[in-house]
Amino acid sequence: RLRLSEWIRSGDTVSSARMACERTCIGCRRQDSPEDLLRVVLDNGVVTPDPRAIRQGRGAWLHPACWEVAERRKAFGRALRVSVAPDLSVLRTYIESLPAG
Repeated sequence: RLRLSEWIRSGDTVSSARMACERTCIGCRRQDSPEDLLRVVLDNGVVTPDPRAIRQGRGAWLHPACWEVAERRKAFGRALRVSVAPDLSVLRTYIESLPAG
């Protein structure tokens, strides 16, 4: 396992090094770059979008188009490690407000 200092090139920031990694969508289970995925976090039982990927806490990544699949698979609870089904109303509103495409 590499140390943080070993996989960050000189001149790079920690956030740019993290963006070089791939994440897995909890809906379709495909790996993609963080730029193509939306990070969500749990905030008092509510799944909240974190488009800038800066909020603290356990997060999950998904393609905005895959959120219904993730809901059917009950992937939010597993990915965010909660025993009760989280509230998805804020996420649903956010995704519906995104431009199509």
